[in-house]
Amino acid sequence: MRVAVGGIMHESNTFNPGPTPFEAFRVQRGDELTAWWRDTPHELGGFIAGAERFGYELFPTLMAQATPGGVVTREAFERLTQDLLERLARAPRLDGLLLALHGAMVSEAHPDADAEVLRRLRQQVGADFPLVVTHDYHANVTEQVVALSTALIIYKSNPHLDHRERGLQAASVIARTIRGEIRPVQALVKPPMLLNIVHQNTNLPPTDRVMAAACALEEQPAVVAASVAGGYQYADVPGVGPAAVVVTDGAPAHARQGARQLADRLWAIRERLHFRLPDVAQGVSMARASERRPVILVDMGDNIGGGSSGDSTFILRELLRQDVEGWVVVLADPEAVAACARAGVGADLRLHVGGKRDNLHGEAVEISGRVKCLHDGRYEESEVRHDGQRYHDQGLSALLETGGPADESSSYLLLTSRRQTPFSLQQLLSVGLQPARQRVLVVKAAIAWRAAYEAIAGEIIEVDSPGVTTVNPARFHYRRAPALWGLPASAGTDREGV
Repeated sequence: MRVAVGGIMHESNTFNPGPTPFEAFRVQRGDELTAWWRDTPHELGGFIAGAERFGYELFPTLMAQATPGGVVTREAFERLTQDLLERLARAPRLDGLLLALHGAMVSEAHPDADAEVLRRLRQQVGADFPLVVTHDYHANVTEQVVALSTALIIYKSNPHLDHRERGLQAASVIARTIRGEIRPVQALVKPPMLLNIVHQNTNLPPTDRVMAAACALEEQPAVVAASVAGGYQYADVPGVGPAAVVVTDGAPAHARQGARQLADRLWAIRERLHFRLPDVAQGVSMARASERRPVILVDMGDNIGGGSSGDSTFILRELLRQDVEGWVVVLADPEAVAACARAGVGADLRLHVGGKRDNLHGEAVEISGRVKCLHDGRYEESEVRHDGQRYHDQGLSALLETGGPADESSSYLLLTSRRQTPFSLQQLLSVGLQPARQRVLVVKAAIAWRAAYEAIAGEIIEVDSPGVTTVNPARFHYRRAPALWGLPASAGTDREGV
């Protein structure tokens, strides 16, 4: 029994004006894929471990992944998809394929790019070929994906800490399918709502009970897998929104009934999905007044994991205006990094930082400081974290110290050459910072940061900041998706938080 493994993963923010080119993807092929992902908590790690556990020979194809951003260019999509198809065509006889797809990938030509990948695969391998797919919890699941896959399995946690477990679950499903032990059938139900990212923490009410119901459903003998996706609100596509998917062993009516039960649970919590978040000035003022440390200021509008720019300056400008001490802000600004590198460690300089990728995330801020260190930007995360990766590379980075001598009142600006999601404390520890001792830490994220930062947090303040990942969908103009919740195309939503 031989099973191919691979994936193409991207979370595409259609409100981000900058497209995602081929060069933005990190790609591993063949044996490089196996070596890179084997010991990671990612689903690829689960696929690989499944070979020994479930008795199949592994055939690695390619794994391509890019930091969330704007839609994938036509060239990037075609190159990656064709590469995958060609590798499968050259493979020895295969019995199945395990494929990691994000579920929220949009290309310039395909609003449902994940389904297009599966459509082309089906044309090549045939309708009956076992093809088990994994999706991120933030997937916008569509009927096409469900129809084209043998089984769909979605992360059960947000922050995502169960990638590898879901990969192993998918590996079990495909092995049992190939052996003829099960005959998967699946059903999808999508309630007509948006589940705001503010409420997509599966560890907290009311979403936790929905996920608990999915886990309980999997205890039933006929159920192979039960999944709930929170959806991805930053994609203006017909399939936007949460979903319930249930896979059973040859019992389609049972699958439909289970999916309907989970979708009904999602719909039932809709009246509890309100949010009241402070704006930037209020959030910074609250942090300044807090006696607990560190205060985590969550820059929701510049959520890198949701496809934002990583160089928003709204909170930084307000920290300076309110004369807050002891803060740490990370900005993706390769030009500022280069200036620090030219000046050298120990140099004092004045820079204009941030606000350079687009006109949606504030203007550049003038700041003075001393170059405390330069770093190659590489670090390793040994713990299970949201993105499931072990090795990280944010490019050449510079740590700028502001506010006087090195003590607890000093503030630090970490400038990176590449956008880096704040999913690991090693991002700060690797440049000599002690995050638990700082007064304020700004994270450009929504929920995923919690797996790393929550243990050290003195207080958490989520901020309704502007940007392409702002948490209020009423600030967006949905054109492809309004029928989902019955609003005109020019409107977002008139129900706060839903």
